[in-house]
Amino acid sequence: MSELIMTINVTTYEAQTLEGHSRVVMIPFSAEATGKYFSGKTVANGIDTQTTTNDEYSLSARYMLEGADLSGKKCRIFIENNGTSLDNCKPKIYTDSEELAFLENAELAAKVECTENGCVVRIFMYE
Repeated sequence: MSELIMTINVTTYEAQTLEGHSRVVMIPFSAEATGKYFSGKTVANGIDTQTTTNDEYSLSARYMLEGADLSGKKCRIFIENNGTSLDNCKPKIYTDSEELAFLENAELAAKVECTENGCVVRIFMYE
């Protein structure tokens, strides 16, 4: 059983690509998060890095959000979301919120859905 922790609406910008022995694509983005535990928006643009080497694909998005926790207290969270496909992502969350500290050790999963201007990321916690 899993619980939806937050939904993050991501707007992507022009990607930068390196083509060599491997392919690396860096996609800057901004984001707004909503959910039961936290709501906020990116402090600065995040970056999604997608790497393809010898038929192996990986992605890693890193970004910081500023907003309010479930008690309404101002806080920040940092998310590092790593995966091998849009359906196989494992986010790691760090925060300065006492209310959200449990997320730092929680078993999390993310589902990514592509949209016209970016994507929607839903982060779930396993109970």
